[in-house]
Amino acid sequence: MPQPLATVPERAQLLANGEARAAGRAIDPVPVVRLFTPDAHLIWLLAALDPADGDTAYGLIDLGLGMPELGTVKLSDLAGIVGPLKRPVLRDLYFRPVRTLAEYTRLAERDGAIPD
Repeated sequence: MPQPLATVPERAQLLANGEARAAGRAIDPVPVVRLFTPDAHLIWLLAALDPADGDTAYGLIDLGLGMPELGTVKLSDLAGIVGPLKRPVLRDLYFRPVRTLAEYTRLAERDGAIPD
């Protein structure tokens, strides 16, 4: 069975951040999950989940093109992505955020990639 893209506590935090965003509050949370493809350079640092659909995540997206940017992605779409070696998107079990999403974004824009 594939690993979930977010644990129950992570999903709860993503939804709480999403509710704050939906309410128009200015928040700069730390990313909750880091997803990646083990056989391609694709990374998603997700900080919020839309409470309206529970599927649309917001965060910093790095498609390996040197231009990471803030945006949205559906978790259901990520669940179907596989890299060139047919490996699925995985949750980084060792990710411990040390910056806010805005700080990760600033560094990623400067460096052309999400910092590890």
